[in-house]
Amino acid sequence: MPTYLSPGVYVEEIESGARPLEGVGTAVAAFVGLAEAGPFNEPTLVSNWTSFSDLFGGFVPGSYLARSVYGYFMNGGGNCYVVRIGQNGSEQQGKSAKELPAGPHAQLGRLKFTAIEAGTPAGEISVEIADPGGDDAADDMFKVVVKRAGQPVEEFDRVTPGRGKTNVANVINAQSSVIRVEEVSGEPVAKPQSGELALSEATITAVAAPSVSSDDYVGDVADRTGFGGLETVDEITMLAVPDLMSAYQLGALDLESVQAVQLAMIAHCELMGDRMAILDTPPGLNPQQVKEWRVDKAGYDSAFAVLNYPWIKTANPATGEIGFMPPSGHIAGIWGRNDDTRGVHKAPANEVIRGAISLEVQVTKNEHDLLNPVGINVVRSFPARGTRLWGARTLSSDPAWRYLNVRRLFNYLEESILVGTNWVVFEPNDEALWARVRRTISAFLVNEWRKGALFGSTPDEAFYVKCDAETNPSEGIDAGQLVCEIGVAPVKPAEFVIFRLAQFSGGTSLVSE
Repeated sequence: MPTYLSPGVYVEEIESGARPLEGVGTAVAAFVGLAEAGPFNEPTLVSNWTSFSDLFGGFVPGSYLARSVYGYFMNGGGNCYVVRIGQNGSEQQGKSAKELPAGPHAQLGRLKFTAIEAGTPAGEISVEIADPGGDDAADDMFKVVVKRAGQPVEEFDRVTPGRGKTNVANVINAQSSVIRVEEVSGEPVAKPQSGELALSEATITAVAAPSVSSDDYVGDVADRTGFGGLETVDEITMLAVPDLMSAYQLGALDLESVQAVQLAMIAHCELMGDRMAILDTPPGLNPQQVKEWRVDKAGYDSAFAVLNYPWIKTANPATGEIGFMPPSGHIAGIWGRNDDTRGVHKAPANEVIRGAISLEVQVTKNEHDLLNPVGINVVRSFPARGTRLWGARTLSSDPAWRYLNVRRLFNYLEESILVGTNWVVFEPNDEALWARVRRTISAFLVNEWRKGALFGSTPDEAFYVKCDAETNPSEGIDAGQLVCEIGVAPVKPAEFVIFRLAQFSGGTSLVSE
């Protein structure tokens, strides 16, 4: 208290009854995987794709990290942290390699034609070079006809081997959904001879199996390695490890090791209490197999994890090569986009996955009926509506935590209240403090109710805050405790929309007298 020793006017600043409480961030992702360059086992903040490529390099064979981060930003993700694991290039020498099939190709002169889909059988696609029609065609023009099983599927007329808008590579790569054209380095490209050429050379890319183990992904908190080192970064709310599946494909990890890492991801998120693990399914599984894997083998049960299926087909922005990849990075971006446009209380589903060309498996309605009840969030393609994330469930068996938006809303509320009430520590534990705590938290929850995050027509129906003598008896006060009880009614998603239609006899009847 100030002292007053001489007559005069004194102006003093006093604290208001309630302190402002602000919401914390809800969509900061963390990615763990293999990269071309950059620091090892050091969580590095990345705010856009250019920042990532400058620090960690570009797209590398046998790794999904770069493509996942690219998909994250494409789908609306904001800041993220990247942890590079594995060994550098010199330590990879001598490691066993696995051959990854690419699309069959053929070369005509300096032009190399490659099928987009890696699994296309050799000889199924052919390219015919012919003279263009019309008398006004220039000498260097020619026509390219793309055939599948001998039948024309695409035609590109009056393309040229030189530079410019009509350049054969520019035209075909911008319009074709079947092939890509590459100008092989060397002499200038000349007009090729007329004729038909089958794409029969099934090329392969030898990728060294990464020298990683499950421990590299999990890491250690004390050593600040793997995703264990992410405990020091409090603002992270999502964890994705897409390269877990690339290590499995290349033979560096078996399926049991994959499950061990995913269980460690779940344990990490449960320990932190404010982040979600975005899990990928193994590749090549049909709906029945993925259900059996989730229920009988993996058996995950956690409100802090989600599982998404199937894999999505995307294009490599650097090479144009198209292939399948796990969707976790793209889905993390959708969560960020959803939080920015609607709020964390809205289920991040029924959202278009940007960059997804198609799916590894087209899941039917009946197959979806098998997957949704066991917590598998299905990605589906709809006519004229694109490829969409069509599920928002956690892997919890507890109905109270079934929906992803409910768990994420509680994560947000808990973290916001935790950060915003640190001023209470060591304050005099009396009724005045209890009233200030009630006002602070109530003002915050009223704002959340107004945003639509809480269910109820009035604030009293949406939440309650109790901090009084009943929650703080003398024994608790003597122990230095202040207990505040908070109850909220979260909004639930309209997962099943039901319209009941009935037939009735309409019109009126006339009764004559």
